Amino acid sequence: MKVSITVNGKSTEHDVEPRTLLVHYVRENLGLTGTNIGCDTSSCGACTVHLNGEAVKSCTILAAQADGCSVDTIEGLSKDGVMHPMQQAFMENHGLQCGYCTPGMVMAAIGLLNENPHPTEEDVRLGLEGNLCRCTGYHNIVKSVLAAAK
Repeated sequence: MKVSITVNGKSTEHDVEPRTLLVHYVRENLGLTGTNIGCDTSSCGACTVHLNGEAVKSCTILAAQADGCSVDTIEGLSKDGVMHPMQQAFMENHGLQCGYCTPGMVMAAIGLLNENPHPTEEDVRLGLEGNLCRCTGYHNIVKSVLAAAK
């Protein structure tokens, strides 16, 4: 089936199998490998993207369900070589370690701040509980999100 999805502001159109997950569409059809596959069961959040402005786990959505929608990935955050404020905050506050969870964490954190621009530490911890960091870098991740909120 043919899907048309706007990804990072650019129109894309591909023939895909009906069972193709959005995460596979983004990685395999578009070559945007910043969106990671960590579990395929929606447990880790490494595949978090924004679908029509809402943070979602792209391993739970079929590409066909995103037909006609807008998707933003980690690759679409920086503009003209300038990092998004959340990316900058993660860098400045050591919110990344191995980096595998970082794209999903950043996308989820932006989604959190879109819903709650002035979160408490507890709000951030609860808001990101669906994203796992296997390096256990949560303290600096929370610190990064709170810094970006300022």
